[in-house]
Amino acid sequence: MRILLDTHILLWAVTADVALGEKAKTLLLNAENRIYVSAASIWEVAIKHLKNPKVMTIGPDVLINACSDSGFNWLDVSVYHARTTAQLPLLHSDPFDRLLIAQAIQEPMHLLTRDQQLTAYSELVQLV
Repeated sequence: MRILLDTHILLWAVTADVALGEKAKTLLLNAENRIYVSAASIWEVAIKHLKNPKVMTIGPDVLINACSDSGFNWLDVSVYHARTTAQLPLLHSDPFDRLLIAQAIQEPMHLLTRDQQLTAYSELVQLV
């Protein structure tokens, strides 16, 4: 299975946060799954870290290194991903989440998230 990580799932995974549930851990550790990290997640972390490093304590360089060390695959943002955001209903206003959903739909791959609201977009959104 091809899996795209929502930003908070990504952060919990690379920091071994207890908030990462067992279902997510099982999916991440399954060698048959290919785990992807979107450039949009790195961008989101970079912005939030710059705005408030006391809240977003991990910066983009540390996150990139942690993703590489974890063997995660990179997913760049394409014009087709960006275009797909315009086709999504306005159920959720966060531009990063909307881009991740668009990527999951376009690729296709499962988007792992804890955000119940995102499941309304597609059967590809998997709540963990």
